[in-house]
Amino acid sequence: MTRPDDTCVLYLGFDDTDTTTSAKGTGRCIRDFCAGLPDTYRLRCVLRHQLPKLPDIPFTSNNSSACAVFDVDDPDLGRPLFDAAAAYLAANTPEGSDPGVCLSARATVSDALVAFALDCNGGKVTQQAAMDAASGVLLAGVGGTNDGLIGAAAAVGLTRHGWCGRFIELGAMRKLPFTVPVAELWRLGIQVVSVDRDPLTPLGHDMVATGGWLRPSLWAGQPVLQVRADGAGRWVAALGKRKDKAA
Repeated sequence: MTRPDDTCVLYLGFDDTDTTTSAKGTGRCIRDFCAGLPDTYRLRCVLRHQLPKLPDIPFTSNNSSACAVFDVDDPDLGRPLFDAAAAYLAANTPEGSDPGVCLSARATVSDALVAFALDCNGGKVTQQAAMDAASGVLLAGVGGTNDGLIGAAAAVGLTRHGWCGRFIELGAMRKLPFTVPVAELWRLGIQVVSVDRDPLTPLGHDMVATGGWLRPSLWAGQPVLQVRADGAGRWVAALGKRKDKAA
């Protein structure tokens, strides 16, 4: 199977889909939406992107947005996906949320949108700045103040940037056991990299303890699991689940 060109790889960004009393956050919202799509949209992964938690930036709890990446056979499938996502958010997000959605082919994510997304990581930005940076891509607020369009645009730009965020959906990643051979992670396309001061190289027959929570980082556009040594042939995931959050 040939790799789709950049016009046939779609980025779909969601943000601000919840309130403080919501049962699920933005990551779960976009995953649920993706689960209901037809087979013409082949989900590659879903990424969570962290935005700053500052007093002058409104956010629900963690100020994170999400981006789903799809392979399609026809780039014209982008507009129907955007429309379906906007309708889903309008119907499924609670009163008090400010949802936004962004859709772009990878080929049309501009340097300006990436720069805007990086600015979002540093401080407060405006809806107008998001719309200016997203010229040529599909972007809309779907309710409330429409501020979610800021994070939705940022999620798309940060995914294209390729050096931040973590994978929350990637193949069978969520079904793996608590301890996984490095070779099994390789088969999922996940690189395994030691972040010890004097690192050795994880080998295929080595084992990685994930604690049942496997969330590789996006490095150089690829999923990379950061690990630390835990004895000969043993590794432990360097980044774990927050103690106050469910898996």
